Parts: sequence; C-alpha cells; structure tokens
Amino acid sequence: MKEQPTYYDLVYAVVRQIPRGRVTNYGAIADFIALGASRMVGWALNNCHSMDNVPAHRVVNRKGELSGRHHFPTPTRMQELLESEGVMVENDCVVEFKKLFWHPSELGDDWEAF
Repeated sequence: MKEQPTYYDLVYAVVRQIPRGRVTNYGAIADFIALGASRMVGWALNNCHSMDNVPAHRVVNRKGELSGRHHFPTPTRMQELLESEGVMVENDCVVEFKKLFWHPSELGDDWEAF
C-alpha cells in the first residue's frame, strides 16, 4: 500500500515546480493543494531550509515581499538567490511581481505530486 504524502510533502512538490526566475505566494500554493491556509504553507517552508531541492526563496507573500527572508541562513540570502535567477528585488520586495508571478494552476490537471 502506497503511503499518503504529508501536507509538507505536497507543499514541497509544488514549490519544486516553480520555474527559475519566477515567484509565487503562499496563498496560491494553499489554494492549489486545497488543504489548509497560506500560513500553513509558510510553516512548511520554514522547515525545509536544510533541503537543497526545495527552492523556498521563490515563495513570497501576496504583496511580493520577502516575508520569509528571516528564516534563511542570513536575512539577505533569499534576495541573493532570487537575484541569481534574474529576479530584481528592491526594499525586500520583488520588482515586477505581477509579471513574474507563477500560479501552480499552470501545472494543469494532469499534475501529480507523487
């Protein structure tokens, strides 16, 4: 019998799909997996910083602010990672947030986390 993925597993699976140079927000992920709220997505991401394969730096708040930056090894690391992918950040906020926003629904109906 196949083990059911945890809520955190589902969040991480969606975050792994965010394209380089794009960002999404906590609420979009919560809506897509239809379990819990944006705050729960934040909790999941606060626990993944030791995982190399979960690009948590691509998840910002609904205003495009780097609200999770204090959960990285240094407060500037989130911005550094985004800028290394071509995402401009000013005053802890993604420049052209609406243009760079990626919604998990772009994965389509055929997407399966596991």
